[in-house]
Amino acid sequence: MADEVYDGAIGIDLGTTYSCVATYEGTNVEIIANEQGSFTTPSFVSFTDKERLIGEAAKNQAAMNPVNTVFDVKRLIGRRFDDPTVKKDIESWPFKVVDEGGNPKVQVEYLNETKTFSPQEVSSMVLLKMKEIAEVKLGKKVEKAVITVPAYFNDNQRQATKDAGAIAGLNVLRIINEPTAAAIAYGLGAGKSGKERNVLIYDLGGGTFDVSLLNIQGGVFTVKATAGDTHLGGQDFDTNLLDHCKKDFQRKTKKDLSGDPRALRRLRTACERAKRTLSSGAQTTIEIDSLFDGEDYTTQITRARFEDLNAKAFNGTLEPVAQVLKDASMEKSGVDEIVLVGGSTRIPRIQKLLSEFFDGKKLEKSINPDEAVAYGAAVQAGILSGKATSAETADLLLLDVCPLSLGVAMEGNIFAPVVTRGQNVPCLKKICPPCFLIPFPDLLSFLDFFLVFSPIRDYRGDGRSAGDDTFLIRGSAFPHATFTTVADNQQTVQFPVYQGERVNCEDNTSLGEFTLAPIPPMRAGEAVLEVVFEVDVNGILKVTATEKTSGRSANITISNSVGKLSSSEIENMINDAEKFKTNDEAFSKRFEAKQQLESYIGRVEEIISDPTLSLKLKRGQKDKIEQQVSEAMAALEITDSGADELKKQELALKRLVTKAMSSR
Repeated sequence: MADEVYDGAIGIDLGTTYSCVATYEGTNVEIIANEQGSFTTPSFVSFTDKERLIGEAAKNQAAMNPVNTVFDVKRLIGRRFDDPTVKKDIESWPFKVVDEGGNPKVQVEYLNETKTFSPQEVSSMVLLKMKEIAEVKLGKKVEKAVITVPAYFNDNQRQATKDAGAIAGLNVLRIINEPTAAAIAYGLGAGKSGKERNVLIYDLGGGTFDVSLLNIQGGVFTVKATAGDTHLGGQDFDTNLLDHCKKDFQRKTKKDLSGDPRALRRLRTACERAKRTLSSGAQTTIEIDSLFDGEDYTTQITRARFEDLNAKAFNGTLEPVAQVLKDASMEKSGVDEIVLVGGSTRIPRIQKLLSEFFDGKKLEKSINPDEAVAYGAAVQAGILSGKATSAETADLLLLDVCPLSLGVAMEGNIFAPVVTRGQNVPCLKKICPPCFLIPFPDLLSFLDFFLVFSPIRDYRGDGRSAGDDTFLIRGSAFPHATFTTVADNQQTVQFPVYQGERVNCEDNTSLGEFTLAPIPPMRAGEAVLEVVFEVDVNGILKVTATEKTSGRSANITISNSVGKLSSSEIENMINDAEKFKTNDEAFSKRFEAKQQLESYIGRVEEIISDPTLSLKLKRGQKDKIEQQVSEAMAALEITDSGADELKKQELALKRLVTKAMSSR
């Protein structure tokens, strides 16, 4: 690869099970194939005592090295170790996940050492692989990218994904929601139309599920509502089939394979293959020789049985569909087009349920479900980097929304939303006191009647006020809350920030505890604090605060947000990534040099053992060649021999053979 830097940006669909990369220049989007010719690459990373493998190579040897092959890391990123979904996943993963300060980290054996990696680091390895795939195609170094995330990712997960990009050496121009990216692919491709329409994107991938309802008019893509489940996808369908097969194997053999990671990996791979087959066939056979303890396993799986095993999960995908219609205040008949995205939408039962929900409406299958998200990300990357020159993208405007409410904890651990779900982003909201809360005897009466006194200002960035004295009934957002001191001479104020839709803060996702300091000493209740919530185009939250009475201001910093990395941690991980990349390159060069030397030794041995060819050697040279072959073979046995040493041995042997074979 040349040292020249690509002046554009790539689009990366960072998936739970598979990832995809694309570029957009001028008017053309190109989905880039990996070295195996596939347009999607497994999101797998495998560690051995000699090397690190990423993508196809990692997945292909997962059964041989299950405890050191990491996958599904998207289900860890931005989450706490004590998250119930993390706990459940750990039970089914063959690799080890440990708790480091509340953060989940994967533990593997790599280069004969025990190492731990954060989800951001493992994700960065997959991103690095996608970056390298693009660099091979472009012949230039790639430094900028647009990366996609599920629409329902929270702030922690979005920031962690952005950090992963930085560790991979990428300047992440934008974090874009997957269904929005797919809508771009559809709107500029097969679904291109000049008329206004409402499009529902149903995105069911390997590990996450999103539903977004957009209004598309010309080049303006407006997200009306979004819903989903960041822990639902094809992997879960595989797991349900896997659990069935485990029980079936135990019933037939009276043996439990649950504790054998290699057997489980082989069985999961067979279940994934069966799932794919059942999308086009009525039945399939799972057949594995010597699966566990010398026992073979064979079973027939019908499509009906597979659908029955996953009935609850399949039916559950309709709940977010109903939710987006409710949030957008739209009837089913108001949806003009339903677009399928994600590999799991190939499942016939999924398609049937969705069509029936919309009273038999035809589903749009015109875009490639595996590549649509990367396609849209590439278009956005082209626009942001100035490589897109088509008239279609000149006026392209994306208006996305905040998927979950952002707010603070009030007294009693009550969640007070500041930026509500469905709010267009980017946005800015100010909590601007003075305002006072009337005390109520219990929580119910507080929720039934919440009165805020003067003056209420809900700045939308245009300086306009939302109104003055305002009454809010149960179910309304709490756009304002009083932030002040509770003790005389208090100089520090701490308040936790959450994301979610539940009244009790404990039922929502903690984004961290923010600290404002120093505050001028004064009597309790006199401090007036203005707090600003700002959500950027990536859907990432930034909070700042000012003490209004004195005019002094201070920055709010995240003091204990689990899963977020400091700049120094990111810098260290970037350095580690470079070191790992250097190790990988050194291993590859040694492997190539080793193969070349072994091949040449083989040819030389054929020469000296062939009676006719050996006669062509100069007198006394055969012994010297045999001695040089022995030295070369000894170098091959030394694990510390680098590529340069092996090439040196090959060159010495070539010179000796050439000299010996020259005319006598």
